[in-house]
Amino acid sequence: QVQLVESGGGLVQAGGSLRLSCAASGRTFSRYPVAWFRQVLGKEREFVAVIKWIGDTYYSDSVNSRYTVSMDAAKNTVYLQMNSLKPEDTALYYCAQGLNIERTGAAYDYWGQGTQVTVSS
Repeated sequence: QVQLVESGGGLVQAGGSLRLSCAASGRTFSRYPVAWFRQVLGKEREFVAVIKWIGDTYYSDSVNSRYTVSMDAAKNTVYLQMNSLKPEDTALYYCAQGLNIERTGAAYDYWGQGTQVTVSS
C-alpha cells in the first residue's frame, strides 16, 4: 500500500516562497515518477511538475523557472520549491505517483490528500 503525505502549504504574500514536501511509504520513490498537480475549486486539475530521478524533471509553462522539483531518495521524499509566487498560484496542491512520466492525472495511481497554498496580493 502506497501512501503519500503532503505538507508545507500555507499563506504567503505575492513574491514569496514556499516549499512543499511529499513523503511516501510503501514504494521507493526513485523508481517511479512523482508529479505535482494543483486544483482550484470548480476548475480542472492542472499539472505542475514531475520528477522521476534527479535531473529528470518536467514543468508546466506556467511555473517553469519559478518552481523546482527535487528528490531526497534517502528520505523517500519529493519537494516542490515555489518561488516568486503569484495570486494565481493559489490552489490545493497534490502529489501523485505513477508508472510513467505523464502530464495527465489519470496516469497516476496514488495520490496524497493535498496541501493548500494561498498567495495574497
